[in-house]
Amino acid sequence: MSEEAKAAVAGEATNAPEAAEALLEVRELATHFRTDDGVVPAVDGISFSVARGETLALLGESGCGKSVTALSILRLLDYPPASHPTGAVLFEGRDLLKASERELRRVRGNRIAMIFQEPMTSLNPVYTVGEQIVEAVTLHQRVSRTEAIERAIEGLRRVQIPEPEKRLANYPHQMSGGMQQRVMIAMALACDPDLLMADEPTTALDVTVQAEILDLLAALQRERGLAMLFITHDLGVAARVATRVAVMYAGRIVESAAAREIYARPLHPYTLGLFRSLPRMGRRPGRLYQIPGQVPSPLEFPAGCRFHPRCAWADGRCRVEAPRLVEHRARHAAACWRTGPEGLPPIEEDEA
Repeated sequence: MSEEAKAAVAGEATNAPEAAEALLEVRELATHFRTDDGVVPAVDGISFSVARGETLALLGESGCGKSVTALSILRLLDYPPASHPTGAVLFEGRDLLKASERELRRVRGNRIAMIFQEPMTSLNPVYTVGEQIVEAVTLHQRVSRTEAIERAIEGLRRVQIPEPEKRLANYPHQMSGGMQQRVMIAMALACDPDLLMADEPTTALDVTVQAEILDLLAALQRERGLAMLFITHDLGVAARVATRVAVMYAGRIVESAAAREIYARPLHPYTLGLFRSLPRMGRRPGRLYQIPGQVPSPLEFPAGCRFHPRCAWADGRCRVEAPRLVEHRARHAAACWRTGPEGLPPIEEDEA
């Protein structure tokens, strides 16, 4: 684990109540895509919850199903090629997968807001940023256009954009990447949502601007008591923002725990491999550790545990039987046959 990640976990990730009531509860969510080559199980039976005021980081490498999870929750995928999601998505106890389109429109952008991955492509280039924020407000709130404009100005001011009255008239291309991301945050928060889903909100930004955006989100969360589902592939970012972390691999959640716990004592071989691959201060020069093998094609996921072809601990059971997510420590679950409360067993010579 990097020094930056350690510091973030120790000092910046807030602790949620041990048994806080879930605002969002996802149960056995599955979304598949039909392609010319076969069916792709992009999200394959995942479960998690997000309590009021906490941040759950959905962590994993590109292609593991993180973004599809968020889009499935709000039913924003194209059907087809995507299948209609199965399972349950309970928001304040109400299943969004069973809601009518009219009911869902009252939730999308209003009670649940989303910051999309690329502000350069998510903002409409032919409308000013002010018009786009005002449209978001008037679509969901019963307010006059004058009040919507005032909310837009206040939103830009809250995300620390200078001279917000003038910036309303800017088109997206007239703003930097960091400013565009701030506009996306202002738009997402314009209707005062209860849950914010942020999909890689700092990926295209340099390190300085990234830190500013993360600090801004943390301040807005404290101010409003927001719940956040934060999607990222960056271990350092997840450590900095998350209360809890759920690690995804090949369409499934393989480990879930409080951020402090999962960074200190990971239970799943994949999570452990991710942490071992981080550069460390004081390490002797040489090649960084890498997890052996490659992520399997979603058209050809292996039987049993999907990580077993790359795992040093895999045995016969791992190759034929898929493990379920089981709690091995208090609120610390992992999907692995070989792990236990003390972690993974020592690697025998024939397993190494």
